[in-house]
Amino acid sequence: MTNAVSRNGNATDRVRGDAGAVLAPRRFHTPVAIRWSDMDAFQHVNHARMVTLLEEARIPWLFEEGRPTAALRNGCVLADLHVRYRGQLRHEDTPLDVAMWIEQLRAVDFTVAYEVRAAGAAPDSPPAVLASTQLAAFDIQTQRLRRLTDAEREYLAQWKF
Repeated sequence: MTNAVSRNGNATDRVRGDAGAVLAPRRFHTPVAIRWSDMDAFQHVNHARMVTLLEEARIPWLFEEGRPTAALRNGCVLADLHVRYRGQLRHEDTPLDVAMWIEQLRAVDFTVAYEVRAAGAAPDSPPAVLASTQLAAFDIQTQRLRRLTDAEREYLAQWKF
């Protein structure tokens, strides 16, 4: 059984086979607009701008008011970043469809996985960009890492694959 793919900041439900095994992760999809200033001299999205677009995609999923992870906007540091390009993205590919899920969840940090596709690309088509970011909860006052709260961990665990 397959539930419909949702867009505009909604989840893609897990797909289950006849035996109930999970075949695909639950993913948060959000559209992210490409700005003209995101382009480089070769007319595709510049690497540094792609990293910014990934950051913009995380905001509605993790940092909006009402989310159990909203407190992370006051203290969250990027510990690691990987971006792998499989195809070019150009201005006419806007808005990008960015799918995100949790790849790893630990006591103080978590890793977000990303697939980035051009507007209108089929959800099962190869992504143009594969990426991951390791984010760590951080206490600004003490300048130290902090443990994720139970509520933060529960929310993030829903998206773990």
